[in-house]
Amino acid sequence: MSLVASLDSVTVIRDGRTILSDITWSVESSERWVIFGPNGAGKTALLGLLASFAHPTSGSVTVLGEKMGKADVFELRPRVGFASSDMASRIPHNETVLDTILTAAYAVTGRWREEYDDIDRRRAHRVLAEWNLDGLADNTMRTLSDGERKRVQIARAVMTDPEMLLLDEPAGSLDVGAREDVIEMLNHFASEPTSPAMVMVTHYVEEIPAGFTHLLVVAEGRVVAQGPLAETLTGEVLSEAFGRPLSVTHNNGRFQATAL
Repeated sequence: MSLVASLDSVTVIRDGRTILSDITWSVESSERWVIFGPNGAGKTALLGLLASFAHPTSGSVTVLGEKMGKADVFELRPRVGFASSDMASRIPHNETVLDTILTAAYAVTGRWREEYDDIDRRRAHRVLAEWNLDGLADNTMRTLSDGERKRVQIARAVMTDPEMLLLDEPAGSLDVGAREDVIEMLNHFASEPTSPAMVMVTHYVEEIPAGFTHLLVVAEGRVVAQGPLAETLTGEVLSEAFGRPLSVTHNNGRFQATAL
């Protein structure tokens, strides 16, 4: 194992509002983390720090050996895969699925004058197949279902063989069939020893793939609990985070939370 990312006493304040407060947390290369908590807890802000899209107000953030504030973020960002609805909104609606994946090699959205090597094209086609998108290579993004778009986001994020993969609600807003397709693929990917460290934000414990190993629970910008998933995802922890009595059940590697 090697250290992929670490936050040391990190606080983030925006427009006078404290978004994150005194966060200390680290991610190892073999770990697959879930960030969980109520709306407004600071989950997406944590991903933004790891993706080098934001800097802490105080404390330090180190990603892939580079300290934020001193690192060249344009060299760092291609080493971190990031799949989010915000990133997806920057992709032109008339872009083909293949080109959407391919342009990740240059960290751009939308084909222009880039030139791609055969190795880039082979890699793109392999990623399409891995995420069950090879039959959609020539389709434009506007023609895809929500589930297909989610899978394209993830496929684009892994195109460059990142050293860390960040996922912001990869199964969010999907119907149950499309959701289970994405969760099953993420489970297989997370279970591969050659896959990178992974950090996923979700609002529902039911969306946590079985292959994930660790959990960070946040509320009001503070850490409520962190550690191995099976030990940390408990009714007591969620009750504290959400301010109401909750129970957690576990079956076949998947979780469910319900009110008491």
